[in-house]
Amino acid sequence: MKKKDDEQLMILVRSGELNALSPLFEKYHLRLYNFFLRLTKNQSISEDLVQSVFRRILTYRKTYNEQHKFRSWMYQIARNVHANYYRNNKLLISDFSEPEKIEYETDSAIEEMEKESRKRILYEAMDGLQTDQKEIIELSRFQGLKYREIAEITGLSETAVKVKAHRAINKLRELYFKLA
Repeated sequence: MKKKDDEQLMILVRSGELNALSPLFEKYHLRLYNFFLRLTKNQSISEDLVQSVFRRILTYRKTYNEQHKFRSWMYQIARNVHANYYRNNKLLISDFSEPEKIEYETDSAIEEMEKESRKRILYEAMDGLQTDQKEIIELSRFQGLKYREIAEITGLSETAVKVKAHRAINKLRELYFKLA
């Protein structure tokens, strides 16, 4: 049987075939979790927010427009879920350790320690960014979205996203090298 793409699966969900959401959940739940974890630095909140995104996907499935990529629509929902959560919960405590990893080959122990040190410094530097800067870096660099998709998600022009991404990366670079 031919594998269905995200948009085809979401069209099925929209038409009432709710079991078609399972492959989308399997594909995106870890990506969303890492997206939220980098923004919230709280594992349980991140898990809850992922569940909220998929609950909203079910709730608002009739509003899905197949002219747009499912991934862009899903991240737009994720941004709204994140913003709503922080608007409603001002005081939050972090239980952040680090995002779950997809396996990678380890080199030597020293190289591994250096990688971990660089990663720790990167996350510290990310903490110094404004929320919108973190979000653009997260979407473009960690989630692999194109600027066009981010523009669709954020409601900004593609040019504005490029400018914001450029500024955010420059700021991140500056903060990283101060900490390194």
